[in-house]
Amino acid sequence: MPADQPEWITSAQQALGRRIRDARVYANLTQEQLAARAEIDRSTIQRIEGGKTDAKFSHLLRVADALNVNVRDLLR
Repeated sequence: MPADQPEWITSAQQALGRRIRDARVYANLTQEQLAARAEIDRSTIQRIEGGKTDAKFSHLLRVADALNVNVRDLLR
């Protein structure tokens, strides 16, 4: 994540990560289980949940599908 990134983007990434983590915990899944269901690396899930990366839209779609939620709910 670039150091010169505006704070509002960083805040939005962190909020997205919290929503994904909350949905994962509600679904009673570990990061590893979610990663397997979404067919992406666990380290990617970890970085997204931590707000440490710009999540690819394809990853968000896979995560939403794996959690059985609408991607719109993750982005709210």
